[in-house]
Amino acid sequence: MEAKHSDNQIGRARVQDTPELEAYYKELETLGAGALWTVANDIEPWEPRSSSVPMLWKYDDLRDLVLKSSELVTPEQAGRRVVYLVNDKRKDVSAAVGWLYTGIQVTKPGESTSAHKHKASALRFIMEGEGGYTVVDGNKITFEVNDFVITPNSTWHEHGCDVNGKTCIWQDGLDIPLVNALEANDYAVYDGKQQVEKPTNQLSNSFSASGLIPADFIWNKPYSPLFKYSWKTVYPALIESLKVNTVNLFDGIIMQYSNPITGGHVMQTLGASIQLLPASFKGKAHKHTGSFVYQCAKGKGFSIINGERFDWKERDIFCIPSWALHEHHNLSDNEDACLFSFNDLPVMEKLGLYQEKNYEENNGNQII
Repeated sequence: MEAKHSDNQIGRARVQDTPELEAYYKELETLGAGALWTVANDIEPWEPRSSSVPMLWKYDDLRDLVLKSSELVTPEQAGRRVVYLVNDKRKDVSAAVGWLYTGIQVTKPGESTSAHKHKASALRFIMEGEGGYTVVDGNKITFEVNDFVITPNSTWHEHGCDVNGKTCIWQDGLDIPLVNALEANDYAVYDGKQQVEKPTNQLSNSFSASGLIPADFIWNKPYSPLFKYSWKTVYPALIESLKVNTVNLFDGIIMQYSNPITGGHVMQTLGASIQLLPASFKGKAHKHTGSFVYQCAKGKGFSIINGERFDWKERDIFCIPSWALHEHHNLSDNEDACLFSFNDLPVMEKLGLYQEKNYEENNGNQII
């Protein structure tokens, strides 16, 4: 039975202030204490409540400014030359939504960053360019547009673009706000460049797209050994899945990037998914705990978030706060649309905090 919410119910604070109580509160404050009933209704809401707001960042508006950063500062000067995206309600922690950070990084041909590591987990979704690469714990990984790349926490990593390549732009995603909130973050710079001892893309090429895993492969780390998930294999997998599976009413065809050893999320604190919205897809609305940052990888459409419409096209980025009612729509009648997203679901699930609820009114669609 679903509980009915009313502030008049037993268990909610309904204490009226009096001069005697106000004096009591002040006395407690001098001792670093307080009366729970004065804050209980705020810190224990009837249902999940986010301090973030839905936002959309248009790539067309940001691209020139991202490129301009490459004329103003070098990778060495900036450390990481990134234009970060910040939520109007999360500026105090530099978060895009909830406890997630995102930004857009640019690297010109011949440039590279210094190797570094941090407790925050990181990921990349490639937006433009050719000849880009990253080195993770001595493993060199090349990438192309729409590839998904991870750099797990505490791994040495550096990024660059070959001298004969084309300027690379990618979206960064990290859990910096979360790790900072837990007061557990750190940062270190490597003395020199990492030595690459293995063939380029060895780890990602060791795993078959058919699901085969080398029989003698040993991996005891808590994150995926697949540092790169290539679009050239991911998109065909979405198309094949569309042929044989029922389309999800809320998310179309949605697939999780996973650790091939465990079948779980790619990293301990960050998860990621790719979804295909078939032509003319009109998703139903629902809400769930967990914060999400999206990027349109293909096509165009719009999402309705808490009754507000956000139109997106390729390379636009938007966020959906935890417990925000949302639905996705494909604007094309003859082409599919694809949305990449990353999230904090690994944390939500491990802590037993995940929940979801479908929207039942108006045939499952919000009224704008």
